[in-house]
Amino acid sequence: MTRVFITGMGALTPIGNDVATFWQNLLAGKSGAGRITSFDTEDMPHNIACEVKDFDATQYMDRKTARRVHRSSQFAVAVARQALADAGLTIDASNGERVGVLMATGGGGITEIEAGALEVVRKGWRSVGPFVVPSAMANAVSCIISIEVGAKGPVMTSTAACASGHYSIIEGYHYLQRGEADVIIAGGAESLMSMLTMAAFGRMGPLSSRTDDPEHACRPFSVDRDGFVAGEGAAAVILETEEHARARGARLYAEVLGGKLTGDAFHITAPDPNGDGAARALIGALQMARLKPEDIDIVMAHGTGTVLNDISETLALKRAFGAAAYKLKITSIKSMVGHALGAAGAESVVAAVCALREGIVPPTINYTPDPEIDLHIVGNHPEKVDARYAIVNAFGFGGQNVVAVFGRAPT
Repeated sequence: MTRVFITGMGALTPIGNDVATFWQNLLAGKSGAGRITSFDTEDMPHNIACEVKDFDATQYMDRKTARRVHRSSQFAVAVARQALADAGLTIDASNGERVGVLMATGGGGITEIEAGALEVVRKGWRSVGPFVVPSAMANAVSCIISIEVGAKGPVMTSTAACASGHYSIIEGYHYLQRGEADVIIAGGAESLMSMLTMAAFGRMGPLSSRTDDPEHACRPFSVDRDGFVAGEGAAAVILETEEHARARGARLYAEVLGGKLTGDAFHITAPDPNGDGAARALIGALQMARLKPEDIDIVMAHGTGTVLNDISETLALKRAFGAAAYKLKITSIKSMVGHALGAAGAESVVAAVCALREGIVPPTINYTPDPEIDLHIVGNHPEKVDARYAIVNAFGFGGQNVVAVFGRAPT
């Protein structure tokens, strides 16, 4: 079986616009939450989010392109270029056809559709510009990367709601296993900061109501949790076959050992309260990676901070790991970066790889123990661990469960 390694990473988050800053601030327990600046929220009850700050798209693409693509696509290009630079990989005529792109998103350019619809209502159909559709379409996040960097291999956009971000990484792993490419740029990008999406989430009920204290609003696994804080951002990894990576002397960050997808078949937004689908994904991922429950050291949890998710995820971990569940070091970076939906899993993958390499797990900030969640949550302060393997969880609306497994790379 072809071994697949991560050889480069990129990140654009509310607490850092590159991997090094992102990781440093995760360990410091820095929150990226604050009052929304993207639009006027004066009379809205849910008015906080984790927004990306000080981002200049023209650092990664020309000004004309930046004007014509959605913010999520700008993010996607940024992290792809970061990851390629980190991997020391140049794409040209000699290798472009063997490099693919699998970038995920939950909502793509939905805010572009919102803006276009408002324009039609206010000014009529003649006011609508020609770039609404190419900017709004979900697959733009992958296609723009392909165009910008010259990747001519498989190009695909995965959309699995909140599980999109590292589904693309698992799918990229399979593309490489099948020999369809030598390199895959994989990850997730999301920017849904608009009145429509925030109002809709607010009406749905999963958002935290602690708007007077944004930095302490998201409290995964805590007894006083009351919902997630919306986020935006992107993360990407360079996946390479072992043969290709070693031939060019690439640095190996971590090994991708596989993963598992399952469906809850339960509810369009709520998770199965018994964690059945999530548990089956965890069990299947261990089987795919040929590991035992006791082999896993770190769990980068989905950990949204909603009452339903955190309990169901706890039950799933107990069912999948048995007694070994109590030895896991479990954390949720959403406590700091918010829930970036289609990018969330990819952000957690970057954090997991850093944790494996550095031997330290970032904290779940704002944590107060919940008696019903009796597993080991890495709360408020980072913890050192000599970790060999990490699992990343993501559970999306509609009951889509994705679990990926990563191993520390050989030196």
